[in-house]
Amino acid sequence: MGSVRSRLETGQLFLDFKYQGRRMREQTALPDTPANRKRLQKVLERIEAEIALGAFDYQKTFGKSLPVAEIEPPQEATPAGPAQGALKRPPSTTPLFRDFAEVWFAEAEVTWRRSYSITQRGALDKYLIPFFGDKEVGQITKADVLAFRASLAKAPARKSSNTLSNRRINSVMKPLRQILNEAADRLEFTSAFRNIKPLKMKRSDVMPFTLEEVQRILTTVRADYRNYFTVRFFTGMRTGEVHGLKWKYIDFERRLILVRESIVLNEEDELKTDGSMRDIQMNEMVVEALQAQFKARHPESEYVFSLRSGKPIDNQNFLNRVWAPLLRHLGLEHRRAYQMRHTAATLWLAAGEAPEWIARQLGHTSTEMLFRVYSRYVPNLTRRDGSAMERLLKQHISLAPVTGNVTPVILALESSPAVATTT
Repeated sequence: MGSVRSRLETGQLFLDFKYQGRRMREQTALPDTPANRKRLQKVLERIEAEIALGAFDYQKTFGKSLPVAEIEPPQEATPAGPAQGALKRPPSTTPLFRDFAEVWFAEAEVTWRRSYSITQRGALDKYLIPFFGDKEVGQITKADVLAFRASLAKAPARKSSNTLSNRRINSVMKPLRQILNEAADRLEFTSAFRNIKPLKMKRSDVMPFTLEEVQRILTTVRADYRNYFTVRFFTGMRTGEVHGLKWKYIDFERRLILVRESIVLNEEDELKTDGSMRDIQMNEMVVEALQAQFKARHPESEYVFSLRSGKPIDNQNFLNRVWAPLLRHLGLEHRRAYQMRHTAATLWLAAGEAPEWIARQLGHTSTEMLFRVYSRYVPNLTRRDGSAMERLLKQHISLAPVTGNVTPVILALESSPAVATTT
């Protein structure tokens, strides 16, 4: 990266940057003041952006031709190897990866959510720039890309003795693909990422809790978290959505939770997708839990579930101090807290709720994910086992006179239809 510097003998500022593999110093008549440094820094940033994009015109910028590079005399070859001049690379024709990557990031960042921007920045700084930074984007080969991916497969995972998962490797390769493809498109060369497919990822298994396990959790969890668990188990809200839930988004009159904001990396952020903005219908258990929470709320906090300080719940603290110890205490297999969302989905399906309604509750724009992820928990979704017709006939058709009392059997969820049996 270039810099704005000052000459000791005159106190005047000059630009110091690299172009076509050469170090350039362009003098100015500006004295060294904070205002002039700021002014020249903007000029330098524009120059480096144009260099990265291959659109820099030296004569147009400085009003003079590009200085002629000094040609070093050829050196004789020695027995140890070829002449040193033969080892030098030809003048640059495409920008360095680190320079173009910064331009790409600055242009794309405005379209991303804050959390996604942090993830992409991390991939650049930790993996991509250290490996490709000093290579020209036009000289990166397919072999380089595959070698980089192989190195990722051996890299240690964060907070684990294992290596990076295929999912994580693919997420690092994604910005590399976008950078190289964008550079190839702008600078008219063939991208090194051609015909490189993502690694196959092991499908993460859904591990919802049973109704019996939900009951054990709700009756065992510490009292100040019982309402929180009830809302998560019976609304299917994402972690960030629950932690970012504010009282102004609770409509007790219409029994709705308005999902409008989220907490990501301990800061307020946008929702995951456009479809995530939705109104969740509350069943009676959720209404009662929120009413109880309202009575015990922090007097100065706008958040439904907050710490004693009034700030929203810190997810990592919750996982370490509440979630993991609770599962150990109950002897339940450890799983992500996100399984509470999966539990809500499977309970709704098992209760016979319409898939379209469930998808809207979860914030999905279609039922595609619903059927793909959860269908194995409800055999009659495909209507191939005959259970739907069997249930319909038993509910509505009787060949014998009905005697005795009719007793309703209440299903686990308040929103579920009751099934009548005769005795």
